[in-house]
Amino acid sequence: MKPSLNSKACALILAILLVMQNPAQAQDARLTDIIVTNTRDDLLVYLTVEGAFIEKMNNAILSGVPTTFSFFISLYQERNLWLDKEIADITITHTLKYNNLKKEFIVKRSWENGDPLVTQSFDEARKLMTEIDSLKIVPLRVLEKGKHYQIRAKAELSKLTLPFYLHYVLFFVSLWDFETDLYTIGFVY
Repeated sequence: MKPSLNSKACALILAILLVMQNPAQAQDARLTDIIVTNTRDDLLVYLTVEGAFIEKMNNAILSGVPTTFSFFISLYQERNLWLDKEIADITITHTLKYNNLKKEFIVKRSWENGDPLVTQSFDEARKLMTEIDSLKIVPLRVLEKGKHYQIRAKAELSKLTLPFYLHYVLFFVSLWDFETDLYTIGFVY
């Protein structure tokens, strides 16, 4: 007995559904602990990304695949009956590489001057990748007293550019892309 066209179509749809990633297991990366504060001279931001590392990403990192997180942080002055005025637009990156020979993790944070941070601990490397501590946004002299401002922030896993031959071996890499929602924090200076 030959299978009908309808049964072939149903089998194909079922196969596609089984292969697709389960939405219940989808990655839910988000920004948390967003703090806007200041020193005597500068406006500072602190934030953390949660849910950024999943098992496939951890395995890829331990196999030597470099990983880069990009953070997009903007400062706007709110204006009534007019578009908000952009005061600062900052993009920073955190890059994690694992040296399998030395068994160490190297974290380069673009906003910190100096040498990359080196650690033996994968947990510490992940913490360094997901946290921003006291990032200077603008000098306070740029802000006007009594005005309303917004910090808008989001993070994403930067798209990997792999050598051509690795696209076939590391086809799973696209499965661990993430991008957080845009988070907005309002404040009055």
